Amino acid sequence: MGLNPYIKGEHMELINRYFKSYDELKEFIQSKEPVLFVSSQTSTVIPYPLLEERLASWCEKQGIEKLVLGDLTSMPSNMELLDNGNLYIKGSVNWEEAIAFCQKHGRTIKTYPTEQLACIPAGVATSATGERCFGFGTLREQVISLKFMDGEGTIHTLQKKNPLEPFPELQAYQEAYLPYQALKNGPFPRLKVETDLVIGAEGQLGPILEVELETTPYEEVRYFFIHLPCWEEDDTPHLELFQKVQAFRGNVLSCEILDKHSMQLLPEQDRLKQDRDIIFLEIRGEEEAFDDVFENLLFGFESIDDEWIFEIPEERFHQIRAGVPRAIFENNQRLGVEKKGSDVQVRQENFKDLLAFYRKGKDVGLPYFLFGHFGDAHLHYNFTPKTSQVELCNIYFKGLYDRVLKWKGSPFAEHGIGLIKQRYIRNFHSETQYKVFKALKTKYDPNNIFFPMGFMSGPFEGDFSD
Repeated sequence: MGLNPYIKGEHMELINRYFKSYDELKEFIQSKEPVLFVSSQTSTVIPYPLLEERLASWCEKQGIEKLVLGDLTSMPSNMELLDNGNLYIKGSVNWEEAIAFCQKHGRTIKTYPTEQLACIPAGVATSATGERCFGFGTLREQVISLKFMDGEGTIHTLQKKNPLEPFPELQAYQEAYLPYQALKNGPFPRLKVETDLVIGAEGQLGPILEVELETTPYEEVRYFFIHLPCWEEDDTPHLELFQKVQAFRGNVLSCEILDKHSMQLLPEQDRLKQDRDIIFLEIRGEEEAFDDVFENLLFGFESIDDEWIFEIPEERFHQIRAGVPRAIFENNQRLGVEKKGSDVQVRQENFKDLLAFYRKGKDVGLPYFLFGHFGDAHLHYNFTPKTSQVELCNIYFKGLYDRVLKWKGSPFAEHGIGLIKQRYIRNFHSETQYKVFKALKTKYDPNNIFFPMGFMSGPFEGDFSD
């Protein structure tokens, strides 16, 4: 296992290193070299060659002379179904593998990210959620226990059942989190129980090594789509559906939207309806659950015609749902730009306001697309700009995040903060959060080697996007 320079400039080295055992990882951590851990290059935000160049440039500006990209994909991996029905995973197991493994044992995991090739520990580190959060709740609540390695090479076991050990700065922090309790993730980690220490911390206190996840008995599901007028022109049926579907959480597992602009990104054979928005519903196939949704939701609307509702095969649902973010990424890769999009979730009472602000995006004058987790009031609004148009997007999104701050919404509800989004998160963090971040870093990463440019070490001058 050697050190392979990715990028070597006059004052900065960006190095890739692979780890194959806990002992190798511990030895490296004890060397105190700054590191950013990665486990699956599945980002649809920024093309990796551009990321590497931007990362090297940013580190040089911050005086970081060397940064290791610690690749965990070669770590030993294993899956085990425990007697309690939970899934225990070790190493770089991805969601696709875990879903297939559970199904062989008559179980299924509750989290269903759109990108199933991403690794589960990385998903836990960013507190990802995915489509089935509507029916099963957040990944954070499904993590029963986990293990991570701190900045001294010590492995810690954290249990969801145990409250987080209090410390002087924590009470004010937890009180500041209260307005965000009903959301998937707040603008800063929750820090209520032990497992919250590293869920959403993006590896800043150490890499996650092992995870125990809740599962549920496998059952057949059915998929329906409802085509609606474009939300920009008339959102009355959208808002009616949004309000009514809330009463069916648990029987409806996911409630997703692809607007008409998103559908146009897909190959013609995958477009379910021209010039219409599509709402997808994933419904439990168990007879009583399905009958409840069928009789009391699907055919009980005032502004939605019964003829707008159709059933589709599961495979086609996933193919279409995953196709849109991938198409946007491929477009941005051709243009050599990062994705300019939102990951905003708001409370139900602000959903109409969020749609109204997204409607103003037309004034930016760029192609745009709306898709995401409709039932959770958590939508991804994306532009596909050329390099010369990026600043127009930045201005629009600054206005959006100013509104989200006033609404007490979540600016980044499932994809984490990382580097690119730090310019927008600063107004959501105050001395209350930074005191806690400092206390945790001092305890678990005293040399600040883990993701040293992450939000826990901020705020920083300048922007990663510059």
